[in-house]
This record gives sequence, C-alpha cells and structure tokens, in this order.
Amino acid sequence: MDKNEEEIAAQNGNLEESSSTKDGSICGYESLHHLLSVNLKPHLYKEVSRLLIGLNCGKPLELIALPEAAKALSSKHDFDLQAFSFDADKELLREPQVVRVGLIQNSVALPTTAPLLDQKNAIFQKLKPIIDSAGASGVNILCLQEAWMMPFAFCTREKRWCEFAEPVDGESTRFLQEYARKYNMVIISPILERDVNHGETLWNTAIIIGNHGNIIGKHRKNHIPRVGDFNESTYYMEGNTGHPVFETAYGKIAVNICYGRHHPMNWLAFGLNGAEIVFNPSATVGELSEPMWPIEARNAAIANSYFVGSINRVGTETFPNPFTSGDGKPQHADFGHFYGSSHFSAPDASCTPSLSRYKDGLLISDMDLNLCRQLKDKWGFRMTARYELYADLLARYLKPDFEPQVISDPLLHKKSL
Repeated sequence: MDKNEEEIAAQNGNLEESSSTKDGSICGYESLHHLLSVNLKPHLYKEVSRLLIGLNCGKPLELIALPEAAKALSSKHDFDLQAFSFDADKELLREPQVVRVGLIQNSVALPTTAPLLDQKNAIFQKLKPIIDSAGASGVNILCLQEAWMMPFAFCTREKRWCEFAEPVDGESTRFLQEYARKYNMVIISPILERDVNHGETLWNTAIIIGNHGNIIGKHRKNHIPRVGDFNESTYYMEGNTGHPVFETAYGKIAVNICYGRHHPMNWLAFGLNGAEIVFNPSATVGELSEPMWPIEARNAAIANSYFVGSINRVGTETFPNPFTSGDGKPQHADFGHFYGSSHFSAPDASCTPSLSRYKDGLLISDMDLNLCRQLKDKWGFRMTARYELYADLLARYLKPDFEPQVISDPLLHKKSL
C-alpha cells in the first residue's frame, strides 16, 4: 500500500468511526451538502451545487446574516441554524413582497416510556429557544413538524397514544399563541386533533395561528398512508377540509400534510386555490422515502409556481412494546431514523441546502413572493394546462363502468400464419 492509499484508508476509517458516533449522519457529516462542501474543491462544489440545488434568478442563493441573539441560542441549545434568501426580478408596477419564513425540525425530548404530560411539556421546553431564535431573526411565518407535540406513535396501533390528542384550542395552541403575539408571527401548528363536537373523532390537523394570536383556521390531512409501519388509519380519518388557502398578513399559505406530498393533484389543488407558500410538515424515515424527499416538493414548487417548505422530524423514537409491519419483517420497537433534512423549494427550481439529518434545527428563508407570478408568466402552466380534459377523464374514472382509453395494435394478438 503506497502513501496515498494509506491516507485514503485512514480517511475512510475516520469517516466510518465518525458515522458510528453520530446516528443518522452521512459518513459523519450532517447532510449531503455538508459532505460535498468539505470534500470537494471550491470550484467543483460550486458546479455540483448548481446542479443539485439550482440557481435563483440566475445566481446562487445568498446567505442571510442573522442577529447574534439568534446565533447564540443555536450555539447554547445545539440546534442547526441556517438562513438563505430567494430573490425575484425587479418589477415596474409591483414592489417586492419579501416575507421571512421559518421551519423547525426536532426530536422528542423524553423517552416514550415517560408520563405523557411530561413528554409533551419537555417538547414545549425544547422548542422555546428555537422559537425564540426564529422570533429574534424576524421570522414572519413559522411552521412546525407533523404531530410536533408528541412522539410519532402511529406505528404501534396502540390506542393509549390517543391521549396526546387535543382540541383545536388546546394546550399546544395556547402555548404557540403566546409566541405568535410576542413576535407578530403566523405559526402553523400540526397536531393530533380531538374533535369534541363530532363524537371526539381524531384528525391529523394543522392549525393556522395568526400573528395576533388568533386562530385563522385549520386543515386536516387529506391522504392517510397504509404502507409499512405507517398504520395511521388506526388513529384518524382522511380529512374533510378540502384544500384551503389561508390569507395571512404575510401572504397566502396552505398546508399539505406529510403523505399528501405523494399525490400530485393534492399539490395542484392548493395552487388552484391561490397558494403562494405551501408547507409540508412530515414524519418520514430513510429506508422508505429519502430518495423521494428532495424531489417531490421541489417538483410541486415548479409545477404549481409557489414556494414549498418541507419539514421532517429527526431521531429514532423507541416504543415500549414491539410491533410488526405486516410485511414479513421481524417485530421491532421503532420506526427507523427520522432523517430531518428540512428544506425550502422555489418556483424557479432552486432550493436551499437541507438542515441536519440528526440535529434539531431552524431553517430560515427570505422569499420574494413576486417570484410566483413571474414564473407563472414565464412558463404559462396555468394557461397551457387542459383542465377540461382532466376533468372529463376524472368524471369518467369515478363511474363504476369506467373503461380506460387504450388503443391496441390490431396485430398485437393476431396469430402468426
């Protein structure tokens, strides 16, 4: 083995050792972008980055200088803090419409064996400095992850986790309303909802809290997965709120909760209702979905000419009783690793680097909402779409006697002479 080979082997050994000490890392690095930036020469990383995350108005995304108070909270409480700016072209008739948006990803704070109220309160305490960092940074709209106020227990099929469910105006909402008023901030709070007015039905719900602390409205998750460990239909039903867009002080926003990102028409419907920013609060694990994670939301932003904020929780949550997936795999006590990697996507195909795969984090972005109309004008997707053809097909598809429009080659089944 020559000297270069020895150095490479030593580097590989160090990477493996680092990876083993940081659960969820990529060879010891927090994210793919971190790995590439450290190991590629600057001119190579610049070109790779151009291909991976695109260009915004023809140039790389710019970093945002955040206040020292926000950075100090990040350092003290050990959460990833990143901030980027999406620009739009200058217009003659409209002023820029810049809004500052934040995403929070986090792990649970206590083991799932702790008393339920202790678990919830510990999450509240964990989020306080992260929300304060967002407030100190001047964030206008903040979105938390799916079912942020509890462990993601929907793999277990055990009904005791339903005790985490709250009414819309429950404890988690009241906790966040104080921050909305304090920081003049719109906050999206995805919770497990208990609908006390309708037989205590459970829903997976995102509550929109206005910047005055008022409740603007709610959206309930449209699509419920039935794949692997994600046995969520055991707990709640498909939503009944349609595809609402909420007009706030800072823009028109919508929430496409988790599994809904796999359904292109779900994204489309929020766009047709006029959304400028769509949030995708999620809980998803690496083995199942990570290759899709950087693609689906970015494609939705492009196809529908709006911004998308994608949030995924981090860490491995272990439950007291093992469960099975019904897929032949041995019983296990956890979902797998929630890989974080929260990010923003823009309608011009650019996107931010991702947050850490294993640390709590706050991602901040300035986005000029004028970019939405500019990309609509550029590509004309709304004008060139053939909604009447799609509507006709869907109307026929829903009928019991539907027959697909398939034209067979007349020679396909003809016997050879």
